[in-house]
Amino acid sequence: MSRHVVITGLSVLAPGSTDTEGFWKMITAGRSAIRRITAFDPTPFRSQVAGEVDLDPLACGFSRREVRRLDRASLLAVACARRAVAEAGITSGTSIDPGRIGVSVGNAVGSATSIENEYVVLSDEGRQWLVDQKYQSPHLFDYFVPGSLARETAWAAGAEGPVSVISAGCTSGIDALGHACQLIQEGSADVMVAGATDAPVTPIAVACFDAIKATTRRNDDPEHAPRPFDRTRDGFAIAEGAAMLVLEDSEHARRRGADIYGTITGYAAHSNAYHMTGLSRDGNEMARAITTALDEARTDPTAVGYINAHGSGTKQNDLHETEAFKKALGEHAYNVPVSSIKSMIGHSLGAIGAIEVATCALAIRNGVVPPTANLHEPDPDCDLDYVPLEARDVDLDVVLTVGSGFGGFQSAMIVEKWRGGHV
Repeated sequence: MSRHVVITGLSVLAPGSTDTEGFWKMITAGRSAIRRITAFDPTPFRSQVAGEVDLDPLACGFSRREVRRLDRASLLAVACARRAVAEAGITSGTSIDPGRIGVSVGNAVGSATSIENEYVVLSDEGRQWLVDQKYQSPHLFDYFVPGSLARETAWAAGAEGPVSVISAGCTSGIDALGHACQLIQEGSADVMVAGATDAPVTPIAVACFDAIKATTRRNDDPEHAPRPFDRTRDGFAIAEGAAMLVLEDSEHARRRGADIYGTITGYAAHSNAYHMTGLSRDGNEMARAITTALDEARTDPTAVGYINAHGSGTKQNDLHETEAFKKALGEHAYNVPVSSIKSMIGHSLGAIGAIEVATCALAIRNGVVPPTANLHEPDPDCDLDYVPLEARDVDLDVVLTVGSGFGGFQSAMIVEKWRGGHV
């Protein structure tokens, strides 16, 4: 018999908030956390705004040694993992076999913050062509190995089962959760601590997105800069963040009396094999991922009650998504509320997919669809119900979330209300 995957704990660290409750209040209020970059002087850059997390590692329980050793992306991941496993009740001292607990972490740019900082020191601010290794950190190797993100998360969770990093650009968060679901379904684990983390607010990352003009130039008005599906949009705001979810075999969760947010019933990932950064207008690639995920969930398209869009705020993505929703859901697409939380917290690359899945679980639990902020002038070509400006009360049973990433990656996931059996 197929095992059903349920969500028994979650934690989000995103711009504008220091915990999951603050995150949910902020996005349902339609408040933006985008601001002028404070991590470094952004003056030389085309795009000078971002979503930054006001993380106080010491207040989160990290020791000074951990703060010195861990990259920012690891700090975000571990902080979320500790909170998620505590909420789910799988901390040390429980009867759960640690060999049956696994970890799956999504990430796009690795330990970007620490690698860039180390290069600046070793090269003497870029003045030396040959770097001087006398000045390198003893933790430099860990920064170069993406697996360190999953290792630190596993240590924090007390997980001794399967541990992996999934890196597929901006779909990494959804894909890491999808991989975790598959491990539970096949019986390789009973519990998975899964999600994603990224801390790309660094000069090199900002410069890369500047070069392809994917990020907003609305530097004089950061809070209103990201405008998904708006006629005046001009790109996304780069951001950092993390989310970790505890996924569990439903019978395992039932036996220990765990509280359940919802169930993940379908997941799919496709590649367009088309262009490194480009998307076709017809939306076929994303539509295939949505249809495959719905098929796996055994859910009719007309059951979808909310779509958490990728909604990056670039013209080609917004048009691609709009067409994909119409192709996959047919006429029902016009009846479904859609929104993009990137309008408020920015685009945290590999982390955002996990943050959006957590948003779906919270939307189901609270019966609220968060809005798309800054949507004042809808693009006439984006003619669906993109929930502008204010949250909406909706009793939700089935939610669809999607991701789209450079390299042609397209992923979709179905999150449903848990009713004590297969929905």
